[in-house]
Amino acid sequence: MKAVIRFVPLLVLLFAIVAAYAFDLHHILSLDGVQAQKDQFKGYIDAHPYLAPLVFMGVYAASVALSLPIATVLTLLGGFLFGLVQGVLLVVVSATLGASIVFLIAKTSLGMALRDRAGDLYKRVEENLADNAVGYLLFMRLVPLFPFVAVNVAAALFNVRFRVFVLTTFFGIMPGSAVYVYFGQQLGEIDALGDLVSPRVLLAFVLLGMFALIPTLYKQFRRRKASAGAL
Repeated sequence: MKAVIRFVPLLVLLFAIVAAYAFDLHHILSLDGVQAQKDQFKGYIDAHPYLAPLVFMGVYAASVALSLPIATVLTLLGGFLFGLVQGVLLVVVSATLGASIVFLIAKTSLGMALRDRAGDLYKRVEENLADNAVGYLLFMRLVPLFPFVAVNVAAALFNVRFRVFVLTTFFGIMPGSAVYVYFGQQLGEIDALGDLVSPRVLLAFVLLGMFALIPTLYKQFRRRKASAGAL
């Protein structure tokens, strides 16, 4: 019975994702739609200065949990509505909250089921990730080449500690979020999402990710060297 109950949150999440796509919720907040309604959004912020940030965070966290492809648009909107500092804080907290929901659901359902049937390869990967989770996760969060939801699920499947997941997500997505929030302050002047980040900016994120990975690589190098010396 317990084995069945632990899959209930996953089934609820999957049902919510299917429903969200069935009702085209990801098309409601397109770039063109947000630009057309930016003045109305701004008016709502002015009329409800305390409630509006909470509503924004709820919508953002839900979109992340449901894997809707609107995070970039919402991040731009956050910059337009709340400015750089508050916008980055709201975006990062909301994205971390949404990612944590996915992580916990995947860890208590898929992760437990996988560990019950795990072989030696899984255990080796799990042990390696447990020792180097901070470096690996920071790298995957900083470099915008890894699908956000895939990192959430992979971390859960290989039993990463929740605290490590939250901290690496929070700080790892902050630089990229800051870039989009900054551009979002000129929301009405953006023609296409693909024009926002130049190859130089992407390269900077890759280098930043590699820098975060250096301690992990060095630790593994020392460990292999010590093992070779023992032989």
